[in-house]
Amino acid sequence: MICKPKVAVGISGGVDSTMAAKLLLNQGYDVVGLTMSIWDESIPIKESTKSGCFGPGEKDDLIQAAEICSKLGIAHHIIKLQGEYKQEVLNYFCSTYLDGKTPNPCLMCNRRMKFGLLPMKAKEQGVTFDYFATGHYARIDYNARWKRYQIKKAVDLSKDQSYFLSFLSQEQLSSLMFPMGDLKKSDTKKLALESGFGELAEKKESQDFLETDDYGVLFDEGTFETGDIVDSREKVLGKHKGLIHYTIGQRKNLGIAGQSEPYYVIDIDLEHNRLIVGPQRYLYSIICKVVNINWVSIPAQEKPFWTKAKIRLQHEPADCYVTPITADSAEVNFEKPQLSITPGQGIVFYDKEIVFAGGIIDKA
Repeated sequence: MICKPKVAVGISGGVDSTMAAKLLLNQGYDVVGLTMSIWDESIPIKESTKSGCFGPGEKDDLIQAAEICSKLGIAHHIIKLQGEYKQEVLNYFCSTYLDGKTPNPCLMCNRRMKFGLLPMKAKEQGVTFDYFATGHYARIDYNARWKRYQIKKAVDLSKDQSYFLSFLSQEQLSSLMFPMGDLKKSDTKKLALESGFGELAEKKESQDFLETDDYGVLFDEGTFETGDIVDSREKVLGKHKGLIHYTIGQRKNLGIAGQSEPYYVIDIDLEHNRLIVGPQRYLYSIICKVVNINWVSIPAQEKPFWTKAKIRLQHEPADCYVTPITADSAEVNFEKPQLSITPGQGIVFYDKEIVFAGGIIDKA
């Protein structure tokens, strides 16, 4: 009898990672569970006000992850990564805001933490395995022509998470498995019910970064002060509560009622500590610069090419013309104007179901 490889599965305590482990067990793999511990009690989040990846609610998540692994009959290891998370994710998040941009911490967390330091530190602590798997909805393929692993969209496009995986490296992809990539979410919940994990099928999924809406807890007191809210003609319309609380395209909680039409955040003026607002039409643009490009599924491109790009998770990929500037930067011209192209956010390039590359939107 040929033994299948050993697979470490990132167990978060949710239905997707649990069923990823269950599927691998059903397929005969030797499975072990890994869970990151990242909560830092020095951060002043006293209680969880919503579901999130980072907050005091981690204690309950760790207990549930251990119980899940026990029920599955697999070993479970908690890998403490508080210091690394602060350095790689929290510091990135804060420095991006301090640069007047809006970060997407999930992009960096996936590359540097979940698919980087978590399996690496586990092996350093003596946990042996051949492959690493998670409950992400995406697929991996190998292109023999280019001799590259490629990220592909999940079968269930409504749950596809390939956008968040666009910064992974070839080395990471070479030992990754995504068991959920070929399933629909309804299939996952059905499997959970059949496997005795019905409570997970109904559990609310974590969609947020912090377990609080107050991002200010990550910054030193006084980092962000109140300032003016102005229109495009620099007319003062009100006061903002600190630039950390706003992002491009935001409409709610601006406190500037009485305008002739709805106003949105159209720019963040860090130098003058001003929030610039205006009608929605000011949010449309057709061009942006992209930096830190990770050519994940194809070799780095030197000549301009047409493709589709997604500027946030819920954005429908739009036709665009990409002109490389350097090996990791490019200018992107969209065929049609796009709403709220936000500096600091990720942009992901697709050719049908294949993720070509991912990058960070830069200020023009």
